[in-house]
Amino acid sequence: MAQLAWIGTGYMGVPMARNLLKAGHSVNVYNRTREKALPLQAEGAKIVSSPREALQGAEAVFVMLTKGSAVEAVLESEEGLLAGLKPGMTVVNMSTISPEEAREFARRIESAGGVYVDAPVSGSVGPAENGQLVILAGGTEEAIAKAQPFFEILGKKTLHFGGVGAGSSAKLSINLLLGVMAQGISEALLIGEQAGLRREQLIEMIGESAVNTPMLAAKKEMWISEEFPAAFMVSLLSKDLGLLTAEAKREGLDLPLAEAVDRTYADAVRSGKGELDMAAVWLELKERGAENGK
Repeated sequence: MAQLAWIGTGYMGVPMARNLLKAGHSVNVYNRTREKALPLQAEGAKIVSSPREALQGAEAVFVMLTKGSAVEAVLESEEGLLAGLKPGMTVVNMSTISPEEAREFARRIESAGGVYVDAPVSGSVGPAENGQLVILAGGTEEAIAKAQPFFEILGKKTLHFGGVGAGSSAKLSINLLLGVMAQGISEALLIGEQAGLRREQLIEMIGESAVNTPMLAAKKEMWISEEFPAAFMVSLLSKDLGLLTAEAKREGLDLPLAEAVDRTYADAVRSGKGELDMAAVWLELKERGAENGK
């Protein structure tokens, strides 16, 4: 069994680190807010006070944070990863960041003698708990192979897209589709209800159609109950859509659907829905319709 380091114990980090512990690995865990890491202590994790301390004895470190600036802080702080990185150590960054950020972080890690793997995931809290994530990997074949035994614990499949940055590009691509689908379903429900149709029956219709999606099954109770406990927060998807639209502009791509959902999710954050599940885009659109109907 391996000695590992885990950085970040948010919604996704806790179940992912827990699965490594269940598989028998020893895990040093660091989180900026120590209390959020404590649930893992009872399961055998060692809670440490800095990223540098987390590296002690570890053969690989996994980073699961919300954004690039948080990764930057973990790398560059006085007691950060770069201060304690040993030659040959593998740094697996599973955070959703831009491809440009991934390549820059890889440059810094490699300059310090480490090996960088770009490995965001497709899937939310449920798949994280069940070890059913899809790992979207970027890096060398050798680096991916070293990380693969751990990926097999965390996920059901690893897709190696290419060099560093390719995994991040893949993650932004799939999250664009996630946002478009959630907004599309929400709009279909709203226009159907406006015509006097029952929401439950509209959901049943979509579920029996050629445009059915596992996301509908996962989120349908939220749409029916109008309650949105977060599996993947509006604020996080909004952040990802912002990264995606910025990337599209850099590449000279015209993505009108991306721009539309980016605006809608940004509006949802501004109106106080950031900590709700991404399916709450329905609530944002419903409230917008009510305002327009006044």
